[in-house]
Amino acid sequence: QVQLVESGGGLVQAGGSLRLSCAASGRALSDYAMGWFRQAPGKEYEFLAGISRSGDITYYANPVKGRATIYRNDAKSTVYLHMTSLKPEDTAIYYCAAVGGVEMYAFTRPEYDSWGQGTQVTVSS
Repeated sequence: QVQLVESGGGLVQAGGSLRLSCAASGRALSDYAMGWFRQAPGKEYEFLAGISRSGDITYYANPVKGRATIYRNDAKSTVYLHMTSLKPEDTAIYYCAAVGGVEMYAFTRPEYDSWGQGTQVTVSS
């Protein structure tokens, strides 16, 4: 399985932006479709964005649509989630996840094979 490590989280003011990174190792990132999830305190995991293995197809969930961009650089073995116009309700731990053997990302947690440890994003009002 691929190992994933997220970075780029931190404290940001409302209206600001962040770029989260997900570095892959152990297997070629190009073998995987990728997704980003988050979990806010006391809440369930929430699927935010997905990108196909080829990078040609992306998806954004309503809470981040228009404010997020997911993209990948397989040569750097990294997937990114760039978020703008951040809101306090975006405060959560953000996770990247990988699903192998398929072209398309998945929408639910059990479908993913590998997970990173998460990176905290805190948005102050």
